[in-house]
Order: sequence, then structure tokens, then C-alpha cells
Amino acid sequence: MTVAVVGVGYTDFRSATPDVTFKEQMFEAAVKAYTDAGVSPRKDIGSFITGAEDYWEGYSIFDEFVPDQLGATLRPVCTISGDGLQALMTGVMQVETGMFDIVAIEAHSKASDMLSFTGIVSHGLDPVYNRSMNVSPFFVAGLEMRKYLSETKTTREQCARVVVKNKKNALDNPLAAYPASMSVDEVMNSEMVSDPLSRRDLSPLADGAIVFVLASEKRAKELSDYPIWLKGLSWISETPWLESRNWSEATYAKLASKKAYKMAGIIDPKKQLDLVEVDDWFSYKELQHLEAIGICEKGQAGKLLEQGKFDRNGETPVNVSGGRLGAGNLLEASSLQSVLECVLQLRGHAGKRQIKNARTAAAQSWRGIPTATGSMLILSNEK
Repeated sequence: MTVAVVGVGYTDFRSATPDVTFKEQMFEAAVKAYTDAGVSPRKDIGSFITGAEDYWEGYSIFDEFVPDQLGATLRPVCTISGDGLQALMTGVMQVETGMFDIVAIEAHSKASDMLSFTGIVSHGLDPVYNRSMNVSPFFVAGLEMRKYLSETKTTREQCARVVVKNKKNALDNPLAAYPASMSVDEVMNSEMVSDPLSRRDLSPLADGAIVFVLASEKRAKELSDYPIWLKGLSWISETPWLESRNWSEATYAKLASKKAYKMAGIIDPKKQLDLVEVDDWFSYKELQHLEAIGICEKGQAGKLLEQGKFDRNGETPVNVSGGRLGAGNLLEASSLQSVLECVLQLRGHAGKRQIKNARTAAAQSWRGIPTATGSMLILSNEK
């Protein structure tokens, strides 16, 4: 591929933002991204894409609110009803067609405006067999966690260590909503949500917005002194049926990573990736995703975590940003938060959490329960 990130813009991520609307958040992030890229939305950008789900927004046909905030009035605008990484990949494909040299990508979260997050998630369940049970949708994560722990011999303590690590990493991320110094016992002794899933195993919701500017190779070299090249990408949706999926591993992540690695020429991800941002909507998912994308063998992630292999100074730094557990669950924008961290690291702009000599990074996403949809993106500061 010959597409690069040339501009990034973002707001802080906060547990609640009663003083601003989602439109103001989008505008703030967009202005920063266009300034970073040195482009005008009216003169330079050919297409605008947002990753959003009407259920989260509380509006039907949400993209009617997109043009004004992004400077996209009377321009091509589309909404991807998926996570931000899927929207970004749509932008890559648009640039690859040759029809657009520059494309803007946006995703955001105004989760604090929701009256019932679990009520919305429940609407994603099968209405006949699952939703009609009228229980918290987190039972899906509880069952999957139980199956994963049972089959791989991973422990609850190892999952709790994911929370401790990511919240600690978030202490050095000024954007993060939930940085904390926390003990394993504090995680394990928190309120049980769906055994063995405790309250602190869940990533807390947050508000925020992120905008990226993508450009073709020619324009990227003209616009940026440090373009970040998108080397490989893929997204996969496996079965939507809870009753027929593999509960012990993340098949979607395994399939998506294989395709992305092949496109990027990654043969040994453990050696070739300098950092990895994986989805940690729930603590056990970080371990499950690391195994699925080939960072370690199935059942080994928890042990390697205990050995410090995934710490910031470890062999493969994982979720240096703090992930969803530390930065906050930004809904469809969480995957762009992962990409943002990769871009900042590869630019050398990550501040206290900077990984030395980072050249290649991976961002992996999952759309959350009850889906089995995931994406994978490989980035590099080397063409």
C-alpha cells in the first residue's frame, strides 16, 4: 500500500464531558488534525468518513451531523457502522482507488450521554434466544472468560495483572481518563459482574474524539516530515451466533492478523513488531488477543505477562497507552485510540512512555460483545 497518516487530532479522554457536545469534540479534534497535516478541509480533503453506530448516538442516520463539524459540507461523506479502524481502512481503500489524494477519518464517544449502556448492548443480542433472557449482556463476556480460563489454564490473577499494567501505563498518558496505581487484590476483590468477570475487569466508558488525515504517497511526502505508512490491514466478521462460535480463542483476530501480516511482510510478529496495541475491553481479552495475533502461543500470554514480557520495557510492549482499561472505553473510537498511540510512538512523540527506536507497530480492535468482528493494522515509519 502507498497510504500514510499525515495528520492526527484528538481531545482529552474523560469519564464525562457535560460542558461540551459531541459536535464540539469532533470539531476540536478535526481542527487539530488539519493543522497537524497542514491541509484545508475545503481545499484539500476529498472525502470524509466517520465510524459511528446510530445506537450509540441516539440518532437515526447519524451522519447528517458530520459535515459541519469536519468542514465537509457539500463533500463526499459516509458513515461506517463499525469501529474507527474499519472507517480508517475504508479511507485507505478510497485513496488506493486514485479518486482521492487526501481523506479524513473521524470517530468519537459521548458515552456519558447514554441512559443505559447495557440496554443498548442488549439490543445486539439475538432477540429470540439471548435477549429474551433479560439478563446483563456481560454474561457473554463472563461465559467466554470462563471458557478461556478453563481451556488455557490462565488464572484470574493473571487477568487482574492486565488491569494493573494498563492502568499503570495510563499514568504516563496525559489523554487517559482512568490512570491508577492499583493492586491485583483490588481488581480481584471488586464486585462480581458475571463470574469470573469482576467490575474492574471491565474497561470504563469515556468521552473523546479522534481525527486522522490520510494521504497518498505523493501528497504524504509533500505534506509531512514524518508520514506513518500503513503497511497491512484486514478485518474479519465470524459467526454472530453465540451458540456456534469458538469461545476459547479470538478467531476473528487470528484471521485478520494473518492477512495483515501477509500484506505487510511480517513473518515473525514477536520479533518484527516494536509495540502492540490490542483490544482490552475486558481484561482477559488482552491475553486472548495476544495469543490470537501470534505474539505468543495459546495459553502462554498470562505467564509471559507475569514475567514482564509485555511491560513498556519488555520484549513486546503491549497497550503502552493504557488501552481501554486505562485510557477509557471510547466505543467506536477506541480502535483509533490504539492507532493514535502507534502513530505517536512511531513519530517519536509519545513523551514519557516513548518506546526507544520504534519502527513498526500493530493496532488490533474488536467491536465488543456480542460481536465476533475484529480488525488489524500494521504501521511503520519506514516506507
